[in-house]
Amino acid sequence: MSYSHHDEKHLIQRAGWLRAAVLGANDGIISVTSLVMGMAASGASGQTLFITCVAGLISGATSMAAGEYISVKSQSDIEEADLKIEARELEKNPHLELKELTHIYTLRGLTPELAHEVAVQLTAKDALEAHARDEIGINEMTAARPIQAAGSSAASFTVGAVLPMLAIVISPEAYISTVVMVVGVLSLAILGAVSSYYAGTSMLKGSLRVCIWGIIAMAFSSWIGSLFQVGHIV
Repeated sequence: MSYSHHDEKHLIQRAGWLRAAVLGANDGIISVTSLVMGMAASGASGQTLFITCVAGLISGATSMAAGEYISVKSQSDIEEADLKIEARELEKNPHLELKELTHIYTLRGLTPELAHEVAVQLTAKDALEAHARDEIGINEMTAARPIQAAGSSAASFTVGAVLPMLAIVISPEAYISTVVMVVGVLSLAILGAVSSYYAGTSMLKGSLRVCIWGIIAMAFSSWIGSLFQVGHIV
């Protein structure tokens, strides 16, 4: 929840869903495109490549959702455990907790008198919220949201993986690997630029960073695939 009285958009508010969405889309594009590139280099047919792409999409999306949920849920569990500990301490030692909060505000630059007054007022309003925010570092904007993160990861992975699938459908079989590679690199460039835009950083650097690692992954997969000439196996 924002308490600003004017239009002031902070980028940290996007951190949770942006991280999951970028990671999912990036993984969807790179992993599925690299998988297709490797299979194409091995001599697999267009039909086999399409089936491989579908399988990679389904397994990847579910894996991303499960992994992200478990990871963020673990963070959420830790936050909840810390809040329970803090709630017990506030009940057992309210005066010590007040001193602790006062000390925190003193370290941030307030005079001891003002720090004490601020601590008293915030404690009276919502002691647990004050300690969660200023002592533990948990607040509404950055709190872990497992379901949101899992959904963002799965959806964005699916979007990313659909792109090489469409490339397979629209391209002639003789040029599948080339078209998939071009679509993959362009998709990564756009993803890098868009994610950097929402993060408030350089779009060019974001695109280059994502593209370089994507190209490396595709090249390595193609090399591995070329070692196994599936199309020549009877």
